[in-house]
Amino acid sequence: MKAIVQERYGSATDVLELKEVGKPTIKAGEVLVRVHAASIHAGDCFIMQGLPKMMRPVFGLRRPKEPIPGMDVAGTVEVVGADVTKLQPGDEVFGWCKGAFAEYVPVAEEALAIKPADLTFEQASAIGVSAFTALQGLRDKLEIQPGQKVLITGASGGVGTFAVQIAKSFGAEVTGVCSTRNVDMVRAIGAAEVIDYTKEDFTEVEPVFDAIFDNVGKRSFADTRRPLVASGTLLSNGAPVSGWFGGLGHVIKAFAQSIYVRQQAAPWVSMQNADDLATLKDMAEAGEITPVIDKVYPLDDGADAMAHVSGGHTQGKTVITIVGGVGSSAEKEAE
Repeated sequence: MKAIVQERYGSATDVLELKEVGKPTIKAGEVLVRVHAASIHAGDCFIMQGLPKMMRPVFGLRRPKEPIPGMDVAGTVEVVGADVTKLQPGDEVFGWCKGAFAEYVPVAEEALAIKPADLTFEQASAIGVSAFTALQGLRDKLEIQPGQKVLITGASGGVGTFAVQIAKSFGAEVTGVCSTRNVDMVRAIGAAEVIDYTKEDFTEVEPVFDAIFDNVGKRSFADTRRPLVASGTLLSNGAPVSGWFGGLGHVIKAFAQSIYVRQQAAPWVSMQNADDLATLKDMAEAGEITPVIDKVYPLDDGADAMAHVSGGHTQGKTVITIVGGVGSSAEKEAE
């Protein structure tokens, strides 16, 4: 089968290659998924570059432990393992895995859900790490309630586009921060107000927000907290990543300040799990979230897709489709 393979750390066009590799086998609790689409999130790009360097003992000292990148997947079940009880061949599914940038991938049964019928495979694959991060940050860390005013920075990005929609579904009044070209899109997905950061500094607006979900991390915590009401909370998710420590210094500072600054929430790590995958599926089926797709690349151009995301400023999610795959349920029925 074809797959995007990485054997060393570096930039996308230098280290990612399309290769023929062996078709994977499955364990008793796994299914073999024929991949139709796989989305990219920022973490894929950081791991590709081996950043931050101090994390390499976790994901590989000299090269990635997982030679095929990709975590967010959508496709069709090809084969089921002996202990699989909820899925069968032919089921259209989405979820998370290791090695999604390939024609086939083994996936644990609990890491998959049936794909919402109204979503294409491309859209379903985009409901991955980014959506989990937005859901858990807003629901579990910020505990967003109806009627609250929420400010979301990086509102046009992978996490941000989900965060705007999820916060709105919780009954919050959302203000998004983005660049000029994304203002209309952020408003269209649910933001009541949009701040164009090329024209206005969001840290200088009056303190009216109950919560700030910061997906950029380029401003000081003190500046970013300034628009909060006295009882408000800042949750930081994201910071520039490079060198040995990357964004870990940002995380450490956030944790330290959370101990003595009431408005600063402690950092956290979002985790994929079956319950939240089911929640995100329900939200998609109810029309509460619709993935925003920036660009779609074929598997052959997977390196270009990763380079595009690594460059930053993507609008929503970038997706890789598998050559010869089926893009959506409607297309499948038309064949």
